[in-house]
Amino acid sequence: MRKRVVILASGQGSLAQAIIDASDLEIQIVAVVSDRADAQVLERAKKASINTSVVEFTTDRQQWNKQLFEAVDQYSPDLVVSAGFMRILSPEFVNYFPTINSHPALLPDFPGAHAVRDALAAGVSVTGTTVHWVDAGVDTGPIITQMEVPVLPGDNEATLHERIKKVERGLIVATIALIIPTLETITR
Repeated sequence: MRKRVVILASGQGSLAQAIIDASDLEIQIVAVVSDRADAQVLERAKKASINTSVVEFTTDRQQWNKQLFEAVDQYSPDLVVSAGFMRILSPEFVNYFPTINSHPALLPDFPGAHAVRDALAAGVSVTGTTVHWVDAGVDTGPIITQMEVPVLPGDNEATLHERIKKVERGLIVATIALIIPTLETITR
C-alpha cells in the first residue's frame, strides 16, 4: 500500500518536484502545503494534479500552528516532508506527524535558515546536505542521511547553494525510499 505524503514548501519547489518526479517511490503525494500563496511550488503541484493548501503565516503563532496542523491533518499523511519550508514546526505537529526535513548543510554544523552563508563564512572546504527527522528544535532531530558537497574556490552563496540543491534532490528521494518501508500506515 502506497504511503500518503504531504509536502511542506515555501519557494520554487525544486525539492518537491524531485519527489513528484520520482515515480518509483511507493508513495502518494496527497497535498503540497505552503505558507506563501505566491510560492512557485503550488503551480508545480497543480500541474501534477496534487491538492494544494496555503496557510499564510500570521503574527498569532499559536493560531498559525493550529491552522497548519489542521491543513495537514485533513490529508491523513503517513509522512510529512519539509522540502524548503522556511517555518519552524510546533512540537505538537512534529510529535503527531512523522516529519523529515532536508537541510543544506552537514548537520549538526550550520543549523538554521542561513546554512550556506554560514558554511562559507566559516571557511569550510566541505559542506553538504542532511535529511533528518524533525523534532521541536531547529535542525536538531536525528540524522537519517547526509551527502558531502565540496566548497570550490570562488564559490559564493548562490553557486554553492545550487550545487547543494542538485545533491539534495537526489538525497531526499533516496531517503524517502529508505524510510517508507519502516513507516506505519496511520489510520485516523
